[in-house]
Amino acid sequence: MKNALVRFIRDEQGATAIEYGLIAGLIAMGMVAGATTLGSNLSSAFSNLGAKILALLPAA
Repeated sequence: MKNALVRFIRDEQGATAIEYGLIAGLIAMGMVAGATTLGSNLSSAFSNLGAKILALLPAA
């Protein structure tokens, strides 16, 4: 197992650690943007739902 890890670290073919870091950064940015958009949409949806429920309740 240790030999395989050493070979993997020394291997310079394919994607490098920098490329993996860039890919991970782009994925993280996409996740943050998606979560922000989803959060805003959910907030609006729950606000609209609350307003409709309040409209259906009899006046106190």
